[in-house]
Amino acid sequence: MIPKHVLKKVRQIEIRTRHLVNDVFSGEYHSVFKGRGMEFAEVREYEPGDDIRTIDWNVTARMGRPYIKRFTEERELTVILVVDVSASSNFGTFEQMKGEIVAELCAVLAFAAIKNNDRVGLLIFTDQIEKFIPPKKGRTHILRVIRELLYTQPEQPGTDITQALEYLNKVITRRSIVFMVSDFLTSNYMTPLRIANKRHDMVAITITDPREIRLPPVGLIELEDVETGEEVLIDTNDKAWLQAYQKMNIQRREERDRQFRLMGVDAVHISTDRPYIDPLIQFFRMRERQR
Repeated sequence: MIPKHVLKKVRQIEIRTRHLVNDVFSGEYHSVFKGRGMEFAEVREYEPGDDIRTIDWNVTARMGRPYIKRFTEERELTVILVVDVSASSNFGTFEQMKGEIVAELCAVLAFAAIKNNDRVGLLIFTDQIEKFIPPKKGRTHILRVIRELLYTQPEQPGTDITQALEYLNKVITRRSIVFMVSDFLTSNYMTPLRIANKRHDMVAITITDPREIRLPPVGLIELEDVETGEEVLIDTNDKAWLQAYQKMNIQRREERDRQFRLMGVDAVHISTDRPYIDPLIQFFRMRERQR
C-alpha cells in the first residue's frame, strides 16, 4: 500500500509538470524528436519534383527507370531516463535539493513523451543499478516513474556512470532518446558515453548547485564528501583558496562540455537557483535549429 503522503507528492508534481507540458513544452518536444526517427515505407517510381537524394539506385538499375525510397515518421519513439540518485543528489542550498529538481524535470520529459504517444523507461543508478523500469506508455506508467524517482532509497552512495551506460546498452537494443541526468561529479565515463551515443541519441543533463562552483567567504567550514565520507576543514576567508576552488570547478565543467561536444552529445545545464524549464526549452529550440 502506497502511503498517502507519497501519492499526494506525486499528484502535486503531475499537476505542476503537466501544466508546463501542455502550455509550454509539448510543441518543442514534438518538433525536435518527431520526424527524426523514420521507417522505410515503399519504393515508387520517380516523379518530377522528388528529392533526387531519395533515389534507390539498385531498383533504378534493375527497372531501367528511376525509383525513389519513401519513408514515414515512426509512430512511436522510446525515451529512456537514466538518473543518478547517488548521495550528492541530496545536496541543495536553495529552495530544492538536486534530486527534487531531477524528479520534476524528468516528469516534464515523461509527460511530453506520452503526450506524443512515445514510450518511457527509467534507469536509476548509483555505483550500482538501483532500479530499471522497462519503457511503456500511459499516465499510470508515468506516475510510477515519478514515484520511483521521488522515493527510491538508494542502497549505495557512490556514482558509476560507466556501469549505468553498459547496462543501458544491454537492456535497450532499439535506438532510443536517452536523457542522462546527473551532476557528473565523477570520471572515466567518456568512452562508454561515446559508445552509447553511437547506439542512441544521448542528451546529458547536468544538475549543479552554485555552491559546487563557488563558496561564499564565511570563515572556517567543514566540508564532507557525502559519497566517500571524506571530511576537510577549509578557511573560506582565504581568497587565494576560494579563487583556486572556483577556477578548478569551472575548468572541470568546461573540459566536460568540450568532451561532450567532441562526441556529439548535447548538454543541458540545470542550476538549483534557477527555473529548470528555461534551459530545457533553450535546448529544444537549439535542436530544432540544427535539424
